Amino acid sequence: MKRIRIGTRGSSLALRQTAWVQGRIAERHPNYQIEIARIKTSGDMITDVPLAKVGGKGLFVKEIEEALLREEIDLAVHSMKDVPTELPAGLHLGAITEREDPRDVLISRDRLRLEEFPPGARMGTSSLRRGAQLLGINSQWEIIPLRGNLDTRIRKLKTEGLDAVILAAAGVRRMGLEDRVTEYLPPDVMLPAVGQGALGIECLQEGTINELIAFLNHPVSAMAVEGERALLRRLGGGCQVPIAAYGEKRAGVLFLRGMVASVDGSRFFRADAQGDDPKAVGEQLAEDLLTQGADRVLQEIYSNLSKAL
Repeated sequence: MKRIRIGTRGSSLALRQTAWVQGRIAERHPNYQIEIARIKTSGDMITDVPLAKVGGKGLFVKEIEEALLREEIDLAVHSMKDVPTELPAGLHLGAITEREDPRDVLISRDRLRLEEFPPGARMGTSSLRRGAQLLGINSQWEIIPLRGNLDTRIRKLKTEGLDAVILAAAGVRRMGLEDRVTEYLPPDVMLPAVGQGALGIECLQEGTINELIAFLNHPVSAMAVEGERALLRRLGGGCQVPIAAYGEKRAGVLFLRGMVASVDGSRFFRADAQGDDPKAVGEQLAEDLLTQGADRVLQEIYSNLSKAL
């Protein structure tokens, strides 16, 4: 029997996502044996430091990509929000799956909704993007950086005395934890991360694996994610910068919203763009944000990061 080896992180969420891909491939190609290889990434090994302070880009994919290039695995399953905009030579995204709910969710210790939290509330989040938007809503909330898997972050509501945590709806839903959700946050309140909710299937640019997994690609989701990633690429951002974007197909074209913020939530730059070409739409939106003044915020953040290193 022919074999397909799928590489993934070893977290519960990553394994569940990969098992879903494994099942889809097995249904389509029953004559193949589908194996899953767990690969520990830098992001999994560094758990006591905020991502923004350890480089961010590629932390959850680097070792998996190296396994792809050594041909130890045939494809990799990633959460698209973890995938850098520039991939190693020889690799590409062979498919982007249909997007799960792209929103963020609020999980509150006392079932309070976002608008009900008083000044001084302790809000846990793993991203600068969420933290900046929370501070933009109420500058008196305290943002507590979180690391760890979903269960760990939810557990910290009690162990670290948090009032609430903000998580990606997609992960919560994939782990069957919807009953813990207090509130789904619409993009108008909390603009998602680039690629949030979509899975990326990475593989070698050449090879029969591309034909085998082509059916997993969801054109509408791929179009939206391509536009979001084009914006991020032009801005040169990663998880060290509060950048958000969300694309939707409307009336046959891509409608893309984007945001750049200062870490403390005191300055926001927002814009939108639409068109047929996702790459052009993303780049146009990035230029609009830079023209507004987002370039100064980006320069300040990267300058501070370089001084800290």
